[in-house]
Amino acid sequence: MIDYTVIWFAIIVFANLMYIVMDGFDLGIGILFPFNKDKTERDMMVNTVAPVWDGNETWLVLGGAALYGAFPLAYSVIADALSVPLTLMLFGLIFRGVAFEFRFKATEKHRPFWDKSFIAGSIVATFSQGVAVGTVLNGFEVTGRTFTGPALSWLAPFPLFCGVGLVVAYALLGCTWLIMKTENSLHQKMCKLARPLVITLLAIIGIISIWTPLTHADIAHRWFSMPNLIAFLPVPILVLACTWGILRAIKSHAHYMPFLLTLALVFLGFSGLGISIWPNIIPPSISIWDAASSPKSLAFMLVGAMVIIPVILIYTFWSYYVFRGKIKENEGYH
Repeated sequence: MIDYTVIWFAIIVFANLMYIVMDGFDLGIGILFPFNKDKTERDMMVNTVAPVWDGNETWLVLGGAALYGAFPLAYSVIADALSVPLTLMLFGLIFRGVAFEFRFKATEKHRPFWDKSFIAGSIVATFSQGVAVGTVLNGFEVTGRTFTGPALSWLAPFPLFCGVGLVVAYALLGCTWLIMKTENSLHQKMCKLARPLVITLLAIIGIISIWTPLTHADIAHRWFSMPNLIAFLPVPILVLACTWGILRAIKSHAHYMPFLLTLALVFLGFSGLGISIWPNIIPPSISIWDAASSPKSLAFMLVGAMVIIPVILIYTFWSYYVFRGKIKENEGYH
């Protein structure tokens, strides 16, 4: 018998991973703006994502819609518990999107305002996403089918630290993306900036990896009990290997490998999150089967997903294929 619940959980995980990867590096470009004051190079940074950035957010819409339809209980609890950070995220994405378009059309007098708006929107959206992830790891108080925890449960040290961590992760994604897409002085600047970002991200991953099991006994048991310990041991080993590989690739002036290894590092971090909460979709105790819609509803929606997901994948692949290659100075799509 087909377990539609697991299929839909996999679809949501895939959509969220695609969003983190693809919108992560263009949010990262906004986060990196304060580290580069050169107007021409800022235009080059934005031009690397100008043809594709708005399509990246399709995955966020898909993930949210799938969660609403496939796991309505999870959607209602998360929307209630995280109403503030999710609202801030949406405002950040909207403000950033407006700034993205307006900064090219603004006069020199108004350009600094839109640059600051682009920076602020990118940081607020990213930080809010990290806070949401940290709150999910902390778990929710649910009575019946209603969230009954504190309205400011997200305003705690661990979620806030996760927010900072995601800002660093997206900054590294943006940095290695620019290493891949640019040349000359901008490429060199990003290579220099990538080194401290890699080390900082590794430290953040280490702190979260220690903090989480120390404060959540169920997560500690899942990671460190046998035979799970043996099965999951490759994850931290691969994290260290990817970090070493990124540093080595930067030192050798590689163009593509730093970005590809950063993608692998993000995937490993996402895998660690999944391992920590599985099979719950509302930690600490509501599983994906408890929160799912009826099998008939899941099967009906799956027909539409089998059509729309390949279309999105083809469009995404084609966009990146058409606009592949390096961005040159004075070249752009604005």
